[in-house]
Amino acid sequence: MFDTLSDRLASTFKNLRGKGRLSEADIDATAREIRIALLEADVALPVVRAFIKQVKERALGAEVSQALNPAQQVIKIVNEELISILGGETRRLRFAKTPPTVIMLAGLQGAGKTTLAGKLGRWLQQQGHTPVLVAADLQRPNAVNQLSVVAERAGVAVFAPEPGNGVGDPVRVAKDSIAHARDKQHDVVIVDTAGRLGIDQEMMQQAADIRDEVSPDEILFVVDAMIGQDAVTTAEAFRDGVGFDGVVLSKLDGDARGGAALSVAQVTGKQIMFASNGEKLDDFDAFHPDRMASRILGMGDMLTLIEKAEQTFSQQEAEKMAAKLAKGPKEFTLDDFLAQMEQVRKMGSISKLLGMMPGMGQMKDQINNLDEREVDRTAAVIKSMTPSERAEPTIINGSRRARIARGAGVDVSTVKNLVERFFEARKMMSKMAQGGGVPGMPAMPGMPGGAGGKKKGKQQKKSKGRRQSGNPMKRKQEEQDAAARKAGTQGGAFGIPAAGQDPGDFELPQEFKDILPPK
Repeated sequence: MFDTLSDRLASTFKNLRGKGRLSEADIDATAREIRIALLEADVALPVVRAFIKQVKERALGAEVSQALNPAQQVIKIVNEELISILGGETRRLRFAKTPPTVIMLAGLQGAGKTTLAGKLGRWLQQQGHTPVLVAADLQRPNAVNQLSVVAERAGVAVFAPEPGNGVGDPVRVAKDSIAHARDKQHDVVIVDTAGRLGIDQEMMQQAADIRDEVSPDEILFVVDAMIGQDAVTTAEAFRDGVGFDGVVLSKLDGDARGGAALSVAQVTGKQIMFASNGEKLDDFDAFHPDRMASRILGMGDMLTLIEKAEQTFSQQEAEKMAAKLAKGPKEFTLDDFLAQMEQVRKMGSISKLLGMMPGMGQMKDQINNLDEREVDRTAAVIKSMTPSERAEPTIINGSRRARIARGAGVDVSTVKNLVERFFEARKMMSKMAQGGGVPGMPAMPGMPGGAGGKKKGKQQKKSKGRRQSGNPMKRKQEEQDAAARKAGTQGGAFGIPAAGQDPGDFELPQEFKDILPPK
C-alpha cells in the first residue's frame, strides 16, 4: 500500500547522501519533496503541514548541523516523526478486571467488520483467551450466516440467536451475549454491529444503544484503508457520534495510496491498534507505529519477521536441527530440507516475508512477480523421490532424475537444479552451525574458524598482499578500489546491511534469488 510513498522518500533521501553538510536550501528542498510525497499518498493536509513543520524545525537545529552524517540524521528525524503521526507507542487491548471483556466493532458497511471479527477472535485465541463472536448485525443480508462461517473457520465460538435479514433486536442480542459468555466461560465477547453505506442517524443511534447496554471495555472503529480521505471524515463522525477507543485498519494489502493510515490517528487522537493485511484469517496483527514507519522508509520489519518465526518454529526442533548440522553436512537430508521449507511456508506468503527484510525496496517488482507455487513444486519433486534418495541425494543419476521429474510433473533440469541448490544450502547451513560463518558474517569467537578458536594443522602463512604501484595517482586509485571491494564484502549477519551501511547495497542470499523471477 505504501509503495509509492516509499519510492518517493527513498529518491528524496538518495539526493542527500554524500553531502558532508546540509545547507538551509538543501533542507527546504528535502521538505518540499517529502510534502509532495505525502500529499500524493493522500495524507490529510493538516497532518502534512504539522509533519513538515516538525521535520524542518528539527532539521535546521543542532542535531543535524553538528552531526557527522547529516543525511542519516534527517532520515532519523523523518522516521521519528512518522512514528509520532502513526500514534507513537503501540496501544494494547484493555481487558476487564472481571471477565468477560467486551469488544464492540463499529464502522461502515463494507469496511470488513465481520471478517475482522473472526481474525480478532483467532488472534485472541492464540493469545490464550476464549472469545465468542456475537452476531448483532441483523440488517445486512446473510450477515449472521457469514459470521457463523467465519467463526467456524477461525475455530471460535459464535452467539447468533436471531436469523438476521431484518429480523431481531440487535441491542437485546448484545445484552444476552454477556450472560451467555459468563455461562459458557468465554472471557472475551466480540460484538459485530451493523453498518451503513454512509453515516446516518439510525446507524449512529443503534450503535449508541448497544454501547449503553453492554458498556464495552473497548470500542474499535474498523476503517477501510483503501477509501482515502473519506476514512478520516467517517472516523471523525463516529468519534463525535458514538465514540471509540482505537482504530483497526482493514485491507492494508490493497494498492491504494494509504494516506488514511497516516492520517486517522493524528486527526482523531485515537491510536491504530490492529491491522489486517490479507484475506487469510492469519493476516492480522497488532499495529506497531515504529515498525510501520520502518517499512515505509524501506528499512524492513525484522522484529515482526522474528516474531513470526518464533510462533512457527519449535525451539526443540531448532535445537535438534542445529545439533544434526553440527555433526556434518551429510546429516542434513532432503527430508529435513522439506520440513524446514514447510515451516517457512506456515509463516505466510513468501513475498510478504521477503518484503520485511531490509533493503528489499530495490527488488519490489521481482518480489511482486514471485510465483508462490514454486515452493509447492519443490515439495512435489522431493516427495517424488524414494526414502533412500532423500537421505542420500548423491545417488540420483540421470535415470532417477527422469523418473522423479515424471512423478512431479516437471522438467529433468528442475530436479537437477533442486539437488544442486540443496547441496549448496547444506554446505552453508553446516558451516553456520559449526561456527564457520557465512559470507558477510564473521565466525563466533571461541568457535572453529572464529577469533580465539584453536586452529588445526599448520599455521597459515601471512599473505604478502599486492605490491603497490610506484605511480602516486595509480596507487591512490588502487587504494580506492580496495576500499570499495572491502566495503562490498563487509555486511551484517546473513547478508543484511550492517549499521550505517546503505540498504541499497543489500545482497540477497542465493536461496531467495533462486525463487525470484529474473529482472
